[in-house]
Amino acid sequence: MNITETTLLIIGFTGQFFFFMRFFVQWIYSEKHKKSVIPVAFWYFSLLGSICLLVYALLRKDIVFIVGQSTGFIIYTRNLYFIKKERQKLNA
Repeated sequence: MNITETTLLIIGFTGQFFFFMRFFVQWIYSEKHKKSVIPVAFWYFSLLGSICLLVYALLRKDIVFIVGQSTGFIIYTRNLYFIKKERQKLNA
């Protein structure tokens, strides 16, 4: 395996790790609160995973994966924006 393939695998697995962490954090948080809750960290892990997997898809030139991750990136960023606005509103 050459350095390019190794780098691509590292980027891809890093993205998958972040996606795993979002579910893990959500599960732990929900267990703690005894109800289904999506913590802010879920959206950050989603965004990080999406960025890594988008880079991976771009380097692989996989249009299906590029479109899917681009869409997710927009949604995760928008959710973080809503959370920030909500917090600013509560602190005003």
